[in-house]
Amino acid sequence: MTQYHGSCHCGAVKFSYEGEAIESGLRCNCSLCARRGAIMTPETIPAERLKIDAAPDALGLYRFGAGTAKHYFCRHCGIYPFHETARAPGHFRVNVACLDEIEDPYALDVSVFDGKHLL
Repeated sequence: MTQYHGSCHCGAVKFSYEGEAIESGLRCNCSLCARRGAIMTPETIPAERLKIDAAPDALGLYRFGAGTAKHYFCRHCGIYPFHETARAPGHFRVNVACLDEIEDPYALDVSVFDGKHLL
């Protein structure tokens, strides 16, 4: 297990978790994720393992479609650090570009998840 630390661009939203070594990434092709372009952790992270440190006014939430997935963003800089998944409520995926320990997220092998057809 590896300890990961991350934040949005301005640092108003910080988070950490312990998880498997990240050797690949995941993209989703749903309408939101396709526009956002983030590379996510392949592993889902149970809510109890994700420690979030954010000022009360910093963390925004966006839901669409069925409203099950919770997409979080920094209200100050707009960066999307993580989301609670639709398929596994109570579990999160993290934007690997927000992690201090990932030097080059574009160097990861990335697969595509078909979120477009989940509904």
